[in-house]
Amino acid sequence: MGSKGQILAALDTVSIDQAVDWAHRLDRTVAGVKLGLEFFLANGPLGYRRIAAVGMPIFLDLKLHDIPNTVAGALRAITPLSPSIVTVHAAGGQAMMQAARETAEAEAAKRGVKRPKIIGVTVLTSLDDKDLVAVGQSGSTSDQVKRLATLAKAAGLDGVVCSPHEIEALRKELGEDFLLVVPGVRPEGSASGDQKRVRTPGDAAKAGADYLVIGRPITAAADPRDAACRIATEIDAAIGHAPAQARR
Repeated sequence: MGSKGQILAALDTVSIDQAVDWAHRLDRTVAGVKLGLEFFLANGPLGYRRIAAVGMPIFLDLKLHDIPNTVAGALRAITPLSPSIVTVHAAGGQAMMQAARETAEAEAAKRGVKRPKIIGVTVLTSLDDKDLVAVGQSGSTSDQVKRLATLAKAAGLDGVVCSPHEIEALRKELGEDFLLVVPGVRPEGSASGDQKRVRTPGDAAKAGADYLVIGRPITAAADPRDAACRIATEIDAAIGHAPAQARR
């Protein structure tokens, strides 16, 4: 699957101009950029295409969660945009995840574009064991993540989103070819914000994460490109790679 610990910079803004500026600054420094629900609801496909024009792979983090037919329709609508990765909630169930994967594959073939990788969101990194109990889930966070990740693989998904704390267990259980996309990553000294299950980029990469989703430590820096390069250097040191500015 290529190098572990590749950085996806989260462009968490509703401003197209700001997102384009960040994307240009980070081009050839990170593996791609993440556009989330906030940006996509504010700007739609037109805004997406402005970022895509920079030429970077895009992780479209919409966390789709609905009945299978509706999620299939959503994938039919966004696959022509050619995102590299799209997220669905694994809690939507196996039929929903299968519908997402099958629709993306069929629509990509029809349009002559590359199929986006479909990734299942397990448990949000803003939640911990107490939060799961509050919504009626009696198992631990790690148990729920493993359960949903196993279901996602059975549904044919390409991988899952998990916190840094579940990387080792999922890698052992689900194999090297199952993508692990990991938010909740904060360099030493960075504020955790609304994230509860966090680790450093070096630790997460060494544990086996394929992609690290990092936002504010990069975009809030005075020099986002320099911040990304410093994080990449930390990752390289942790996993024993020669320094690499861009791992596409």
